[in-house]
Amino acid sequence: MAFEYAIALTGGIATGKSTVASLLALHGLRVIDADAIAHRLLDEHSGWVAETFGARYVENGKVLRSELGKVIFSDPTAKATLESYLHPKIRQAIEEESERQDAFKFPYLIDIPLYFETQAYPIADSVVVYTPKATQLQRFMKRNGFDEAEALRRIESQMDIEEKKKRATWVIDNSGNLKHLQAECEAFVDTIKAKYQ
Repeated sequence: MAFEYAIALTGGIATGKSTVASLLALHGLRVIDADAIAHRLLDEHSGWVAETFGARYVENGKVLRSELGKVIFSDPTAKATLESYLHPKIRQAIEEESERQDAFKFPYLIDIPLYFETQAYPIADSVVVYTPKATQLQRFMKRNGFDEAEALRRIESQMDIEEKKKRATWVIDNSGNLKHLQAECEAFVDTIKAKYQ
């Protein structure tokens, strides 16, 4: 049965989920990356993207994600079209991987950026990577080179980070430096090991 031992790893744009996933993997926790699955499936269905949104969003069989993102984040209809096509495929791929992981009978993480927004996964426990919104905005602008208006629009397309923090089973605080984050991740791993061993 899928998702039996799964913990949803979530947060907001630029809160540091990828860094946390890497740190937790270094400590021996297995991680299924929904974004990586989504990127692979998007490229596998690049023909559909070209047909639906235009050939300019595909180059050499690869979807130009940042270009397509500009359309998706500014047009709710386009966003809904992409999600209704892609989300069931992502869900199926995650479910298959989850069944493989459940065989180990020990917790593993599924990195699901929109875990609370979509409520598509029957996963009881979640860990939220938390960064205050002002820090999140600064990091996102610096990382992606967006102006403040574009960065805010993308951040606000997701549930507010404070609300996600409230709903979480556990919180990993990423408002400090890397050393602080490493300590937070180690404490989380200890919690999981203590709970399940």
